[in-house]
Amino acid sequence: MGRLRAIVKKMVFQEKTDSNHINNKHHLSSNKQASNEKSITKATYQKTLSDFGDSFDLVHRSFNHDEIHIVYLNSLVDSNTLEWEILSPLREMSIHNLEQSFQQSLFKQENNHEKVIKGILDGNVSMFAGENSYLINVAGLEERSISQSETESVINGPHDSFNEALKTNVSLIRRRVRSPRLKMIQLSVGEISKTKVLLIYIEGIAKMDIVNQLKERIQSVKVDSIPDSNVLIQIIDDYQYSPFPQFYTTERPDVAVAKLYSGKIIGLTDDSPNIFCTPSSFFDFFKSPDDYNQRWILGTGVRILRYLALFITLILTAFYVSICTYHFEMIPQSLLQSIMQSRSRVPFPPIIEAIFLEIVIELLREAGARLPTKIGQTIGIVGGIVIGQAAVEAGITSNILIIVVAVSAIASFIVPSYIMSSSIRIVRFLFILMAGFMGNIGIFFALGIIIIHLTGLTNLSSPYFMPISPTFLKDWMESIIRGPFNIIKKGQPSMQNDFEKERS
Repeated sequence: MGRLRAIVKKMVFQEKTDSNHINNKHHLSSNKQASNEKSITKATYQKTLSDFGDSFDLVHRSFNHDEIHIVYLNSLVDSNTLEWEILSPLREMSIHNLEQSFQQSLFKQENNHEKVIKGILDGNVSMFAGENSYLINVAGLEERSISQSETESVINGPHDSFNEALKTNVSLIRRRVRSPRLKMIQLSVGEISKTKVLLIYIEGIAKMDIVNQLKERIQSVKVDSIPDSNVLIQIIDDYQYSPFPQFYTTERPDVAVAKLYSGKIIGLTDDSPNIFCTPSSFFDFFKSPDDYNQRWILGTGVRILRYLALFITLILTAFYVSICTYHFEMIPQSLLQSIMQSRSRVPFPPIIEAIFLEIVIELLREAGARLPTKIGQTIGIVGGIVIGQAAVEAGITSNILIIVVAVSAIASFIVPSYIMSSSIRIVRFLFILMAGFMGNIGIFFALGIIIIHLTGLTNLSSPYFMPISPTFLKDWMESIIRGPFNIIKKGQPSMQNDFEKERS
């Protein structure tokens, strides 16, 4: 009996000893793990400081007897939020109640070093405490206020425009599309700049294969930086050597939202006030919000006037060169005498005279665009009146050609899209050259080249010259003229998906 009691006592003692050994081992393991995590956090903190080096706006501070460290870039955070949300609480708290002391919406645990670096560059404060590191969002980037667009002004309708802040631009779209079907895909472009690009579309209206195609194309971009949307769209263009823009760009939120409702995808680039939309057609560049903010008859008349301005810009100067060089019989007899008298003192052939004056007009336009507004107006007056009159008196050019070039230049500015207007002005030099060498046949030959080129272009595999090529007669009501609202169809046939077809 006594021997049995001794054996039981020994077994109980052995069990307690094993249990204590396991607990001690587990405790030592936990301590060792905590120590390792602290070492990793400390190494992350040191590496973060090392990566930023001696940046003048880098701030690193310590609290609670060097148990808590924070690192941030002073130029990217809001100083008031930083003081009230982080610095003041840190002066009074201990390391054990960190997670309870900060607003959960601003506070996120993040132990990955690369994400910590990215968070700091996005305006977060990185906190290193114990075994963990955290990111606290107190971003306060300086941004331009919402103002009126200078390149796309309208008479009626909204006057706000995008600015360079991505968050502000998203809010301008959100308040116009109050639906959970508004979807956004965030991408990062630029090996160094890590520029944020946001693709936005309305679920059920946009075609997902185009969304995925655009997403893959942007993800395949390998450059150091993307300074603006206009740079990005040139990189992902289907035809980079074409003079015509293939992505429609705008600064106006109302235009961007209208594109969303028509089934298109828009793209926002951080630090850029321009958004791009796709798929775009050639005729999208000739639409203006004013077309829809007035009676449809007036809107249709103005839109047709723009297409007339397109032909005037392309052909008028070239036609002058053609008839003065090869086709005098086309000029009325009463007008022919005035033209001959005007050109009697000009020693150059019409093609040289026209190219010279067109280049002078382009120089004046470029100078006016780069100079401040008040000086730019002075340049316009000096160029338009003083230089023009002096050129005629000096016998460098004729009066008639000045009128022709001036009308052609004014017509080019009627096109609502600045990038399309610039493209047309460049293309008209092809018409002048062809007219100078081949007369009217050259003009028609150049016109054929341009039409063939436009019909061959695509934007994300969508025909650029639609609805003329391929032909969709029903869409002519919307693309070429502005029909009444009860007739205008939503979207375009080739872009319309099954959901929209059922809805319409």
